[in-house]
Parts: sequence; C-alpha cells; structure tokens
Amino acid sequence: MPDPDHINDNTLTPFVYTALERIRTCFEGINNKYYNDGEDVYFNHLHSDHYCSFVYLLSNECYKNANIPVATKLFLLNKYLHGLDLYFSVTLPEIFMLVHPVGAVIGNASYGNKIVIYQNCTIGSVYKDGKYIYPTFGENVVLYSRVSVLGECSIGSNVIFGANTFALKATIPDSCIVTGFSPALSISTKDKIQVQFFV
Repeated sequence: MPDPDHINDNTLTPFVYTALERIRTCFEGINNKYYNDGEDVYFNHLHSDHYCSFVYLLSNECYKNANIPVATKLFLLNKYLHGLDLYFSVTLPEIFMLVHPVGAVIGNASYGNKIVIYQNCTIGSVYKDGKYIYPTFGENVVLYSRVSVLGECSIGSNVIFGANTFALKATIPDSCIVTGFSPALSISTKDKIQVQFFV
C-alpha cells in the first residue's frame, strides 16, 4: 500500500535549516580534523558519522514541531542507512559525537554535554515499579565499542568506558575509567581524565 504521507521541500525546509545550525554548533565543539579545523566547520553528507548525526537532528526537529510522520521516516532512514537506533524523541546534548555507530541503540537517558558513542553501544532502560528507568550521564563521557549502560545508573563527568563494559545499576564517580561487568566493575579513579574529543 502506498505511503499517503508525502514529504516535499516545503515540509522539510524549515527543519533542515534548524538542523544544520545545530550541526554547526555541535561540530564546533568537536576536536577532530574531520569536523573542523578550529575556524571552519566541516559537514559532509557523504561522511556517514556526519550524516547520521544530521538525520537524527532533523528527525528531532520534526518531532519538536509535532511532525511525527516525517520524524518517523527520518528515524527509520537512519536505521536503514547506518544501523543506528536513535529515536527522534531522544534528547542528545548540544555537543555529541557518534563514531561509526553501526549497531548502536541510544535510548531516552539523561545526557550531559559532550558525549561520545562508538559502534554497538547500548544505552537502555530497565522496567521497575511500572516505569522504565534510564541512566543519567554527566559531561565528557566516552563509550567505546560494545559498551552497555542500562537502567538505574548514575554516571559522573569525565568518565571513559572501556570496550565491552557492561554497567547495570551502577554509580560511577567523576574522573574515572570503567571496565568489566556489573556487579564487579573495575573503576579506576584518576586525578584528571582528559577527554580529547572536544574543544
């Protein structure tokens, strides 16, 4: 059956401009030669990390303006093109970085500014007392590949999750490196964690 909800330029144009402004703000905060050179922001629709971030922001703009049919199509487009499950109603911070995020599932957590999410990561909920409970993240958090952070987790700022880490009902302090599996996570606290991804 043909889809009756057609998308045309008039439908998308206002949202595209707003999403591009959000991309500019986001990329200005990233310390990476593929995103900016300190003066000029680079956005390349053929760079899949760039494009999946843009499609998410565009879907989120449509959602915030109550255009759910278009938001849904864009969410599914991101899933088809990038294998990224990032629903249009999820609120990522102003500055974030998705690093070849094939297979990542990014749920409706509370995100501090400047988060990095690599491939095959899962940020999800647990069901408790009739509601879904999601993690809370501080600022400057990095999730390397195959990290899972689920449920009632409180994550501090300046935190790095090593690859394959699984956190459930965990409280993680500021300035540390986390590895292993809950309930026996290894938390290495440092005086200062340098998250090099951001300006």
